[in-house]
Amino acid sequence: MRHLSYLAVLAACLLGTAPLELFLGTRVYARPRRLLLTLLPVVLIFVAWDVYAIAAGHWSFDPRSITGVWLPGHLPLDELLFFFVVPVCAVLTLEVVRAVRGWPAGDEPDDEQE
Repeated sequence: MRHLSYLAVLAACLLGTAPLELFLGTRVYARPRRLLLTLLPVVLIFVAWDVYAIAAGHWSFDPRSITGVWLPGHLPLDELLFFFVVPVCAVLTLEVVRAVRGWPAGDEPDDEQE
């Protein structure tokens, strides 16, 4: 079961932030286009960075802690999932703080009609 350690941590992150979406109504998952546009640059930049670091020998993964599914560039599937899960959890947290504090997101309808 140790080979699922990385996935277990990612699952815990998602489970820990799921109540934010379910009970506090952050609507992060309800706006998939916005979420995808948020995730895309993060995933692209950090995957490229990781692939470079792996190729240069600066970064490696404990094969006992990952699934063993390798993507091009010797990137573990677990690591790719990390680049989706952690930003999603961060966005969920930010949206809760924003909602509780009353911070505008910038996409609210104008109250004044011209």
